[in-house]
Amino acid sequence: MNIDELSTQLAGKNPRVILKAALEQFNHIAISFSGAEDVVLIDLALNIRKDIHVFCLDTGRLHPQTYQFIEKVRKHYGIDIEILSPNRELLDTFVKEKGLFSFYEDGHTECCGIRKVEPLRRKLASLEAWITGQRKDQSIDTRQDIPEVQQDSAFSTPSHTLIKFNPLLNWTSAQVWDYIEAYQVPYNSLHQEGFVSIGCEPCTRAILPNQHERVGRWWWEESTKKECGLHAGNVTK
Repeated sequence: MNIDELSTQLAGKNPRVILKAALEQFNHIAISFSGAEDVVLIDLALNIRKDIHVFCLDTGRLHPQTYQFIEKVRKHYGIDIEILSPNRELLDTFVKEKGLFSFYEDGHTECCGIRKVEPLRRKLASLEAWITGQRKDQSIDTRQDIPEVQQDSAFSTPSHTLIKFNPLLNWTSAQVWDYIEAYQVPYNSLHQEGFVSIGCEPCTRAILPNQHERVGRWWWEESTKKECGLHAGNVTK
């Protein structure tokens, strides 16, 4: 399979077409689930095939509402959601040496690397492809130039090529929420409290009307190039 050809074929296509192609091309493929976009993907994917594989990251620092949201989605669709956890030894060593809030002093990269990137890397090593809820308008600094289909430069290795699908790439936030309302898709109750982009509890806050959604993430850091490492390939030097 030629990824460049597939990317050209799917460029600008609607999410259903991209999802259908992804699920037909690969058996070892999974949807990464954490937010509103990802539940839209689950809802769409289940209309294509019923045996979808869904996973999410439990960093140990999520809001209570997020854990409730995960359970709500599991029950609503009657699906299994694989919960990925950090390596206990790495996490214990990190917390012992740097405490629970070191990211406020030296940035979020190290903490995200242990709580998110390491368990994700373990999971992706077992997959041929993964499906994400990335959208261009989530970040004007890091997500404007990504395609609907790409080789994942952050998690591919010389012996393992990983493909990433971004079916909602060209949707706006308004389109996501129109879908959620029209099809009664479950969502995180924090969205009703002014939270838009939701991550770990210490690193996420509500935003004001008309503020960009990424303003609520790692707000103490430089406003540009905010990625936690899951989509590190988006960040250019």
